[in-house]
Amino acid sequence: MHIKVKAMGQYQTNCYIVSHKEKEIIIDPGVGATEWVLQNVRTPVAIFNTHGHFDHVWSDKELKELLKIPVFCPKDDVFMLEKDLFGQNVPLCSVDVAVEPDSKHTVGGLDVTFLHFPGHTPGCSAIEIEENWFCGDFLFKGSIGRVDFPYSDPQAMKKSLKKALNYPKNVTLLPGHGPKSTLEAEKRNIPYWIKAL
Repeated sequence: MHIKVKAMGQYQTNCYIVSHKEKEIIIDPGVGATEWVLQNVRTPVAIFNTHGHFDHVWSDKELKELLKIPVFCPKDDVFMLEKDLFGQNVPLCSVDVAVEPDSKHTVGGLDVTFLHFPGHTPGCSAIEIEENWFCGDFLFKGSIGRVDFPYSDPQAMKKSLKKALNYPKNVTLLPGHGPKSTLEAEKRNIPYWIKAL
């Protein structure tokens, strides 16, 4: 498995391409991601969203139509792709697979789990592929996702952080913004964030 990443748009949202056996999964194609994605895929099979915020889903519609591949989005965030809730003129996109919390899927020969960590958004998830979490805006290196947006929930985030703290194995964290980290490293910070919420 091979992972490519490029930060996209004003918010420098990380778009990931996961390649496995000559097939690719696109994760969180944000503002202006289409050209880079098209240059770096040969046999794409799906678009995954960690959550529904516009800077993570902006290029979903364009890539879905160009590549004729399905969009997977956490069920509780599907409404964010279907309406321009934040007035950003985001291209609206229909979701092909409304992913149930903590559900497992096999896509492009890869076993994938959408681990549900609500708080930043209702459906916010870390997409686990092998020993990696594509964790969107749930966990960052040294920080966590904001909980002061519409549809955010600080109490849900607190529960999600406790869930991550009790996760039994270490994984590489590939966040929606900024550099990667590890769950083991962030577990040292999580108790602080739980108290701060």
